[in-house]
Amino acid sequence: MSPKILIADDEQKMLHLLRDFLEREQYEVVTCHNGQVAYDLFIKHNDFDLVILDIMMPLMNGIETCEKIKQTSDVPIILLTAKTREIDELIGFHKGADEYIRKPFSPSVLVARVRALLKRKQINHPVFEQGYLYVDYDNHFVKVKDQPIKLSKIEIKLLHFFTDNINIVLSREQILNAVWGFDYEGTDRTVDTHINRLRIKLIDCGNYIQTVHGFGYRFEVLQ
Repeated sequence: MSPKILIADDEQKMLHLLRDFLEREQYEVVTCHNGQVAYDLFIKHNDFDLVILDIMMPLMNGIETCEKIKQTSDVPIILLTAKTREIDELIGFHKGADEYIRKPFSPSVLVARVRALLKRKQINHPVFEQGYLYVDYDNHFVKVKDQPIKLSKIEIKLLHFFTDNINIVLSREQILNAVWGFDYEGTDRTVDTHINRLRIKLIDCGNYIQTVHGFGYRFEVLQ
């Protein structure tokens, strides 16, 4: 299956140019004209391998769109812009962009960047598959008995921490520091609440997260 790329740019000529070059490389391309539509398409379909966003767009600019997408996904994002200030580039990277390309640019250079990002994604493609649970962490895709499950960014991080430490008893403090960070001022109740929600969402795999009374939690795959 060809990689699927979402492009958002309010310049029609630019959209046609990018689509033509990427389709020649056998990529599947979906285009739109503003950030809001791009975000809606991304959330609705949830199957894009890479996103290209122009910064200056109506309704929602590229940086805002990038930030919103990165709240729920680690999909590679390229920002396009006519701006030349270094601070603009730094803001883009701070909001989660993986590449930043200034206009005007060579389409062949863009294609090379796209290739590199997709190759990097293929190399770093952590998948957990045990029992009835399948998780593709790069794409934030979760299945239980072949049924897709929607998890929040925090729930994905929480599940990732558990599957990285399978069969190990983890204290609430360890979980809080790993998932929320050492500076987070939450309590044990924060951990318990999110774990309860995660268990419910995981339906038949919810019992993989076991309470170890007096200590914390352990993730164990049960058949």
